[in-house]
Amino acid sequence: MLSITVAKRLRDYELDVSLTVRNAETLVLIGENGAGKSTVLNLVSGLLSPDRGEITLAGRTLFSDLPRINVPTEERKIGHLFQSYALFPHLSVFENVAFGLRCRKMPKAGIADRVAGQLAAMHLTDLADVNVGRLSGGQRQRVALARSLVLEPDLLLLDEPLAAVDVRAQGEMRRELRDRIRQAGIPCVIVTHTHKDALELGDRVCLLEEGKMVIEGTPEEVLQSRENGFIASFSCGCRHFAGDGS
Repeated sequence: MLSITVAKRLRDYELDVSLTVRNAETLVLIGENGAGKSTVLNLVSGLLSPDRGEITLAGRTLFSDLPRINVPTEERKIGHLFQSYALFPHLSVFENVAFGLRCRKMPKAGIADRVAGQLAAMHLTDLADVNVGRLSGGQRQRVALARSLVLEPDLLLLDEPLAAVDVRAQGEMRRELRDRIRQAGIPCVIVTHTHKDALELGDRVCLLEEGKMVIEGTPEEVLQSRENGFIASFSCGCRHFAGDGS
């Protein structure tokens, strides 16, 4: 389980959130650009440090201001899938997925077996030797997810996971992503600007406004809260949102 109670002063406001995500549960964060959604992911993964609070995952304390604990990013056992996917375009699919395992000095035989399993699960076996720069958006998304899962993380953080996928392929990729998250059996937090992502991927949805949790509940409960202006426009698809690292 993931538990977060953190505060951090940002340029225009103080982010102050408290939430939990159970094993095999997916929490979707929505909100205006600049509301603090991606900042929450970066605080959890260790790319940013809270001013105060506590973050625990799978019984381990990752951050605490009292006593001062701040586990390095590479030791947190978190799979963080960025909007850009952050793949190495000069490397093959296999080498991209194997990269983290090589950094951990895993024996070659173990790397080969574990990567092969992830490539098979993500329907990428036939593309193992292809450079990722030649892949479609959907294929790159699969590679990035395989690279995260091959490390057997305790948590998945996904920032706009379908943003680079062709609109015509998003439905299939959304179903595949949901299945892989369920199979992993770990907590997952997703940032999205898409109504369908929130409705189809989330077990719970949380609306952030200027770093504060305004509404939280099941996708149906939150997305039917039409008295909130953001929710009303988000649900009807009246707005187009571009990711801005919020």
